[in-house]
Amino acid sequence: MPKNDKPLGRGLGAMLGNMEIPTRAENAQVVSGNTNIHVASIEANPYQPRTKFDEESLQELAQSIKTYGLIQPVTVRPVGNGKYQLISGERRFRAAQMAGLTEIPAFVRTVDDALSLQMALVENIQRADLNAIEIALSYQMLMDECHFTQEELGSKVGKTNTTISNYLRLLKLSTPVQVAVRDNQISMGHARALVVVEDETAQAKLVQQIVNEQLSVRQTESLVKKMLEGARNKKSKVKITLSDEVRNAQTAISKRLNAKVDIKKDISGKGAIQIPFASDDELKRLLELLQ
Repeated sequence: MPKNDKPLGRGLGAMLGNMEIPTRAENAQVVSGNTNIHVASIEANPYQPRTKFDEESLQELAQSIKTYGLIQPVTVRPVGNGKYQLISGERRFRAAQMAGLTEIPAFVRTVDDALSLQMALVENIQRADLNAIEIALSYQMLMDECHFTQEELGSKVGKTNTTISNYLRLLKLSTPVQVAVRDNQISMGHARALVVVEDETAQAKLVQQIVNEQLSVRQTESLVKKMLEGARNKKSKVKITLSDEVRNAQTAISKRLNAKVDIKKDISGKGAIQIPFASDDELKRLLELLQ
């Protein structure tokens, strides 16, 4: 049985929330719901977030198209010189090519780059078969190109700010980890546990361990916690000698505030200036001096 390639359950307007969509009388129009366009004159949408298509699923859809034809038209926009660019329906377009079709039905819409981007990305984000990295890249592109804040983006795609943030954090991971998520070697939960690991080599080793030992997300979180605690303990055992310049500054600040001042540094160069106080009055005095 060929897998269904159903249209989205929600209209574009519903998915885009309050976004103003051009009317047909302005700068968007459907020329024909059944306009046939040569496949060779259609180019892919550069904003397509999906980077990997399931070959078996495409073959099944191609076989269905050979038998029944392409039932649901793709949506395109004219880009000049008789060429068109896909707005949505790349999976159907690829399957139609595999099926050997020379022409396919299409809705032709005249839209600007910004609206084309929004339409392409929002439609694809709603699909269940996008992986977490592709969704994260789509969110980032919408924010960069359409100048959305996380809150505005959340309202457009129907997601909470926390959900948007969790996806965007995946883009901080090293490329090998992102590839592992994309290829379904590890889940989004595994990847989120690795975000706190700054060292890319350590990230790669953890991914290999997750795959080899088939660790759960909970086990991965525990493993990362132990690794970070071990690294902190190792750093704390290394004695850092302050330079003469820093020690002189520490003495000068202590005299100026008439209070004990302690400057601490770790092996990475990070540190803190600590000024203990014994009462609310002393805190008030120190704050007044610092201000």
